[in-house]
Amino acid sequence: MVSADGEPEERMIEAALRPKSLADFVGQRRVREQLSLVLQASRLRGRSADHVLLSGPPGLGKTTLAMIIAAEMNAPLRITSGPAIQHAGDLAAILSSLGEGEVLFLDEIHRMSRPAEEMLYMAMEDFRVDIVVGKGAGATAIPLDLPPFTLVGATTRAGLLPGPLRDRFGFTGHLEFYAVDELELVLRRSAGLMDLAVNSAGFAEIAKRSRGTPRIANRLLRRVRDWALVHGIEQIDARAASAALDMYEVDARGLDRLDRAVLQALVSKFHGGPVGLSTLAIAVGEETETVETVAEPYLVREGLLGRTPRGRIAMPAAYEHLGIEPPAGYAAASLSARLDEDETLPLFAGDEPTAD
Repeated sequence: MVSADGEPEERMIEAALRPKSLADFVGQRRVREQLSLVLQASRLRGRSADHVLLSGPPGLGKTTLAMIIAAEMNAPLRITSGPAIQHAGDLAAILSSLGEGEVLFLDEIHRMSRPAEEMLYMAMEDFRVDIVVGKGAGATAIPLDLPPFTLVGATTRAGLLPGPLRDRFGFTGHLEFYAVDELELVLRRSAGLMDLAVNSAGFAEIAKRSRGTPRIANRLLRRVRDWALVHGIEQIDARAASAALDMYEVDARGLDRLDRAVLQALVSKFHGGPVGLSTLAIAVGEETETVETVAEPYLVREGLLGRTPRGRIAMPAAYEHLGIEPPAGYAAASLSARLDEDETLPLFAGDEPTAD
């Protein structure tokens, strides 16, 4: 429910709710204004826009902005992804089929193979690729000129991109999590497109449970719509939205079942920590990667969980959220400070000290 990654059917519905122009795009004011300037200047020059790199967590609008760039430039859009390009030949086939001014959207660009990445350097800078024909001593490189195009790269992990690739993008925009009032605007627009009656309190209730992510906000809005339809409610207010999301196990702070299970295990089974990631994952019956990539980022951002050199610890806000009285004298800040210097603090069985 609150994962920023969607199923194929969900993505089709989300696509229908995507804004089609920068004027309709809600939030990300700084990136939107900078990108608008880049696109306007390109249109005035009558040339393709500079290559654009968009980074940030999933669900914030990177794909939507790529589609908007193509629409604003009145150019065709070609969509592919880094994992789909495992060989230089795969990239060469895509690049050689591009038309002049076309926009190529490369999602998860940091997962592209190294040979393809090196080919992309020349394509971005010189609009040229070298096609190698033959093998061994008889191999020949045939240069192939490309028409000017605009590459829009999207990544959730900008730190994994090599410097030479980052430097070839003319504009880099980092998308931030949305504020509650911005998410309310997103929900109002989506509700209008869905012909759904929701009052201000209902929008606020859904927005504050959406983890700062428009994709999650739209998904929760659709689930609230389903609940209201089944229960015969014509206008959704805060009470209806709260009841619907409580049924889907999304609490008032946006935490889902996994988030609460992680906090509950940390507080009840491990006395607030420190505890290693692998042990914590076993305690909640999930894979280590699931806990680390799905639950932890939001819990850390909300100040509910801390990551220390010796393991995960529960912050005071976690006890407050769960309605559990913290141990006498418990203070996460002092605990974290002691963890850095006191090597005699116990670790739970199976844990190894980790900087993560």
